[in-house]
Amino acid sequence: MSTENEGNEGTAVPAAPSVPPVPAAAPAGMPASTEGAGADRTPHTNGATRTIEPAAAAVEEPGHSPQPEPTTAPLPGPVPAAAPTGGQPQGADWPPPPPALPSYGSGSYGGGSHGSGDSGGGPVWGAPAQVSEPPRKRSGGLVAAVLVAALVAGGVGGGIGYWAAEHNDDGIDSTTVSAADTPRDFKREPGTVAAVAAKALPSVVTIEAKAGGAGVGESGESEGGTGTGFVYDKEGHILTNNHVVASAADGGTLSATFSNGKKYDAEVIGRAQGYDVAVLKLKNAPSGLNPLALGNSEQVAVGDSTIAIGAPFGLSNTVTTGIISAKNRPVASGDGSSGKNSYMSALQTDASINPGNSGGPLLDSRGAVIGINSAIQSAGSGLGQTQAGSIGLGFAIPINQAKNVAVQLIKTGKPVYPVIGATVDMSGKDSGAKIAAQSTGGTPAVSPNGPAAKAGLKAGDVITQFNGKPVDSGPTLISEIWNHKPGDKVTLTYERDGKEHTAEVVLGKRTGDS
Repeated sequence: MSTENEGNEGTAVPAAPSVPPVPAAAPAGMPASTEGAGADRTPHTNGATRTIEPAAAAVEEPGHSPQPEPTTAPLPGPVPAAAPTGGQPQGADWPPPPPALPSYGSGSYGGGSHGSGDSGGGPVWGAPAQVSEPPRKRSGGLVAAVLVAALVAGGVGGGIGYWAAEHNDDGIDSTTVSAADTPRDFKREPGTVAAVAAKALPSVVTIEAKAGGAGVGESGESEGGTGTGFVYDKEGHILTNNHVVASAADGGTLSATFSNGKKYDAEVIGRAQGYDVAVLKLKNAPSGLNPLALGNSEQVAVGDSTIAIGAPFGLSNTVTTGIISAKNRPVASGDGSSGKNSYMSALQTDASINPGNSGGPLLDSRGAVIGINSAIQSAGSGLGQTQAGSIGLGFAIPINQAKNVAVQLIKTGKPVYPVIGATVDMSGKDSGAKIAAQSTGGTPAVSPNGPAAKAGLKAGDVITQFNGKPVDSGPTLISEIWNHKPGDKVTLTYERDGKEHTAEVVLGKRTGDS
């Protein structure tokens, strides 16, 4: 992403705006302005835009093209009876100071009535000035300064407006209206983002994971990272992502810090790498914990409002908002180190999610958890960048699935996966999920007496639909299967020898990560 301002060579510069004449000496009773003129009063800014991802943006300096020689023209204003013909040489005081700010509240303008009352001692705008010596002829210096200022009109407009406000001495009252002070007991309406966030934040924690043993780096410091989690029950269980705590799972240390700054040690109760879900438990959990209410991710609709809470790049208690952009989005995600992927039929949201948001809650407009923020789509690795940033494509594990996994982890410490009993090609070369043509790594293509075998599926069959939903790849099929429970009956549509078939399959189960 690049931001640049270009000047086009040969582009005609707009004519200079008219400037009222400047008397050689200020009228009696009006102090002379000491403010500089022309380019010395023109603000200049250098803008730079940098994006975190995909790459640090190239910063372009504003282009400056040679300007055409300015053309002098008579400036409007009073003309003395005999105008001098010679030019005024530039001196140390050139360009001349600006005119003293006129009074707009009274006096006459061009001979017409424009208010009434005393002018307040200032000269009348447009009235003939008392000139003690012939007016100086404008040289190209002032005109050039005005032309240059026109190239950055936005900045000059703000600068002149401020200058006029500072020097306005005619006593005109401001027309701006100030809001009344916000009362200390001001409460946000239920359902607003502020109200939802205020209620949810005390139940969201920032998780710090540090590896132990082999996880200690060359510097002697433990490897690890920062993520997010939320209170699952009153017993002190915390729900988060597996990849947030994986580095500390074997001999490392974990801590959870609440929004009030209180920090507690924690331990892993169970984790499911395939689902990317983990459950922690606080050591010496405090009383009065408030679990976040769990919603129903099946009832979520595209366009529903979402609120994400987390610690992006370590910035704890960050709240972002968006909508549900899509449902049932098949996503295969990895932590980049283990080489193992997690699969989910995800909720897609445009709420800003960044590294550190992982494991945090995705809330609906009521404040109920509808998903666990887990992955983002990146535009690519940028030069010198080690972590991707949000481009508005975030993915969350549906809470219905995460809840099922959490129940198993708390109960047994191990995850349970529904399976069809077949090895699926994950390369995605075919349009659908193809059952491997032969066994791989000692695992048969179709397990004897397994669910797929009992339903009549064979090696080489291509599964194209799961319960009526299109299946375009192996990861899509797995994400759909893992969104169910062992024992659920599902309908598979598959192709064999160019013909379409259907079969009902009762899902089997596998315990633990293989």
